[in-house]
Amino acid sequence: MKVYTTLIGNISLPEWHDRLKNFHIEYVSLDPWMAQKSRFVTHSDDGRELAIALERNVRIADGDIIEYLPESRQATVLRVKLHDVLVVNLDNLLDLPTEEALQTAIELGHALGNQHWPAVVKGAKVFVPLTVDKKVMDSVMRTHNIEGISYEFQAGQQVIPYLAPHEIRRLFGGADLAKHTHH
Repeated sequence: MKVYTTLIGNISLPEWHDRLKNFHIEYVSLDPWMAQKSRFVTHSDDGRELAIALERNVRIADGDIIEYLPESRQATVLRVKLHDVLVVNLDNLLDLPTEEALQTAIELGHALGNQHWPAVVKGAKVFVPLTVDKKVMDSVMRTHNIEGISYEFQAGQQVIPYLAPHEIRRLFGGADLAKHTHH
């Protein structure tokens, strides 16, 4: 089994996109839990077993290239499918009197907690991974109709740059937790 220790580039970058034209690309599909790790064994979509052993604090992104073989016109690329994220914006609360801002923040916390939705608070934003259908989450937010906040849904890849590694694990790591529980 081959061990991959570095990320060579990313297929989304123009130089790699052009370089990999007419290549056979072997994909390695990773769920959000696995993509947060730096050391693991997995299989490519072609069935080949491979080991990943990256340096600590290296973040895997969708499209990262772990193998480039120009002589045989082959490459191995990581695919990461992150779930969408509900992003709640609390910026409007910053101008309110403290008591009113606290009341609104507690109402939001109650609404999210009552659904058992995990959340990461960063600055004046609350990030909530989609744990149920987007329509259900939207319906819950509209039903609570908390004054002074706004929200939108964003792709998981869009919020990654704003988060620390432990926040990324909290936000995406537990989405498929049942598959990765150790007994």
